[in-house]
Amino acid sequence: MLSQPLLRLASAVSRRRMKLLLGIALLAYVASVWGNLVNMSVLLNRSIQENGELRIESRIEEIIEPLREKIRDLEKSFTQKYPPVKFLSEKDRKRILVTGGAGFVGSHLTDKLMMDGHEVTVVDNFFTGRKRNVEHWIGHENFELINHDVVEPLYIEVDQIYHLASPASPPNYMYNPIKTLKTNTIGTLNMLDPEVHPQTEDYWGHVNPIGPRACYDEGKRVAETMCYAYMKQEGVEVRVARIFNTFGPRMHMNDGRVVSNFILQALQGEPLTVYGSGSQTRAFQYVSDLVNGLVALMNSNVSSPVNLGNPEEHTILEFAQLIKNLVGSGSEIQFLSEAQDDPQKRKPDIKKAKLMLGWEPVVPLEEGLNKAIHYFRKELEYQANNQYIPKPKPARIKKGRTRHN
Repeated sequence: MLSQPLLRLASAVSRRRMKLLLGIALLAYVASVWGNLVNMSVLLNRSIQENGELRIESRIEEIIEPLREKIRDLEKSFTQKYPPVKFLSEKDRKRILVTGGAGFVGSHLTDKLMMDGHEVTVVDNFFTGRKRNVEHWIGHENFELINHDVVEPLYIEVDQIYHLASPASPPNYMYNPIKTLKTNTIGTLNMLDPEVHPQTEDYWGHVNPIGPRACYDEGKRVAETMCYAYMKQEGVEVRVARIFNTFGPRMHMNDGRVVSNFILQALQGEPLTVYGSGSQTRAFQYVSDLVNGLVALMNSNVSSPVNLGNPEEHTILEFAQLIKNLVGSGSEIQFLSEAQDDPQKRKPDIKKAKLMLGWEPVVPLEEGLNKAIHYFRKELEYQANNQYIPKPKPARIKKGRTRHN
């Protein structure tokens, strides 16, 4: 048996031990809780950091993605697949200048010359031409595009020059007649208002020198005079093509000419406007036929003027009805007052081209019109996406009316 003092001593020691154990347990608990808090804090901070980083990464991605797209576009431009180009030896390959080469006819001519393997320089001031007409050649080693006005001197060494730098539709050449006259006086293209039917190359034309078309018509006549004066005096080789009505893709939709007007009106469900009775005749050739004729003439020995056109004659009313049917349009045909100075008959005599160049149009009218309609339909879709719908713009002049071209 323990004595009373020993019991008290053992009890005191036990209490101290308990307190110590309790203190140790409390410290362990606090340490455990603190550790959990620290771990939770670390996890929370990590989560916040990760979420923040995700948001930052997401924002960076939003900013970078358009840049990536631009880089991809640039890579495509550097690795652009051009239309197939024939290889020509140095002696056969020509350096060719095409003025107005970004225009309707000029761009199609550029395509042919490029695909034939020649080195082509296009000069255009983009008054009526568009860069997108030739953008598929930009970057090609055989192609060069120069923004230049042919009224100003241009010094360049070439083997051949196709001069197509002239506004051809009434709204364009009447917009700035003095500019048109200046351009045409150094031109080589010719198309004269007919009075003889059909028109042969020895027909000199019947032109009103003070009329609304004088800037165009008289400019062409002076151009011929200049060409033949240089040929006689300086020995310059010249080729003169008299181009008749031409149509096809890349025409301006609102250039005021009959085919583009009718197609645009039919596609938009508007009345097809016919001036007069519609009995006036026109003869339209598809653009590829014209291009082949120009190249054949350039590479021939024919220095006298040559008609390039389609002798297949149709009335304006027939054109309106045909285009309406091909489009599948419910548009009405609207007859307006007869146009000022509108030629009643227009048909080229191409016997000379057939005999001396072996050339004549081969693209059927409906086939060509279907291609033009397809192009115009795509253009309208493109314009609609940009919230702009073009309307036909016939040539209008003071104290006069429009004319079919």
